[in-house]
Amino acid sequence: MTTIFEPLTLKTNTTIKNRFVKAALSETLGNKNYQPTEQLISLYQAWANGGTGLLITGNVMVDPNARGEFGNIVIDRNQNFELLKKWAQAGTTNDTKIFMQLNHPGKQSPKTITKQPVAPSAVPMTGSNSFAFNSPRALTHTEIQQIIAKFVDAAVIAQKTGFSGVEIHAAHGYLLNQFLSPHDNQRTDEYGGSLENRMRIVTEIYQGIREKVGNDFPIALKINSSDFRPDGFSEEDSLKVIQKMDQMGIDLIEISGGNYENPKMQGIGKGAFFIDYAKKVKQTIKTPIIVTGGFNTANGMESAIKNDETDFVGLARPLVMVPDLPKQLKWGNFTSVKLNHLTTGSKKLDKKVGSLIGLSFYQQQMLRIAEDKKVQPTTNAWGALLFSLKHQGISALMPQRSKE
Repeated sequence: MTTIFEPLTLKTNTTIKNRFVKAALSETLGNKNYQPTEQLISLYQAWANGGTGLLITGNVMVDPNARGEFGNIVIDRNQNFELLKKWAQAGTTNDTKIFMQLNHPGKQSPKTITKQPVAPSAVPMTGSNSFAFNSPRALTHTEIQQIIAKFVDAAVIAQKTGFSGVEIHAAHGYLLNQFLSPHDNQRTDEYGGSLENRMRIVTEIYQGIREKVGNDFPIALKINSSDFRPDGFSEEDSLKVIQKMDQMGIDLIEISGGNYENPKMQGIGKGAFFIDYAKKVKQTIKTPIIVTGGFNTANGMESAIKNDETDFVGLARPLVMVPDLPKQLKWGNFTSVKLNHLTTGSKKLDKKVGSLIGLSFYQQQMLRIAEDKKVQPTTNAWGALLFSLKHQGISALMPQRSKE
């Protein structure tokens, strides 16, 4: 029977020492030149020392003109390679592996950052936060080729500077997810229409990276199980994309969404649907998978591995609250982590700034870890709100993600 502390070797002969994965969180610890800061490097040092087997970085953008939020790191040929080496070195301490997550926001870049974002098609954002995003224009064929090249260049830089691998981000409503979605992608050229065409940008990015980095450098993919909208990226489409990437030789697939331990928390269907989906995926591919979202107890994490429901447990917020969670679990000192619901005390205000409060709180705690301070659990949202205003000014009050 497999245990959570058992190593697993990927197709590229890279061995991950245990089944814990620090899933991507938006650290927003880049400087004004979109470079890693000492705080970001210290944060990853803390996580590596805490015993996690694989660390996946937060959004690293491939184009300085297309960023998802303030504080993003951008990887291009103008980047400071020495700082990237220090980041990679911190993330590979203690026999840890670190993958750089590569991303482009597409239309999911707020007004405060981008005047006119780009997308597969000129389909504006919808939903309660759509006011914070300008309508996008459709990418030209040439621009798509340029974006593919930027992903490839960024992966080459990650390899050169000592990262253990890269993850292509095709989930959470960002550009590659927009290409996969029939709602967002209404193109009539070879990048739109059929699923084969809609996934073309993802397969071409993978092929381009593989050709440049060789067969010994891991490439992972992050993908939604579904967009949970009738005209969006469906479970059926997601499974087909995963199977295609498996055949092409992808090393690791991270499936995001849903809630593992308490399906009802997500509303009827979503959580249970997601568990069933993860099991279905594992039955049809050889590539190891990471299931991210909803793990907060030792029993839940261990049983998911023992029952072969996933190969890796993806943890984001729990590893902010307990940075050395794997080490604590190993020594029998961890049973569960409580993730508090934050509130300003006003339901009306909570509704307006709810998503911001959550992001800001965890960004605030990551900065504390980086500065070697203890995290501060709370249900009071005002500290997180003030932290966000201090670091981003009034633009902090604008949503940085759509709730489509």
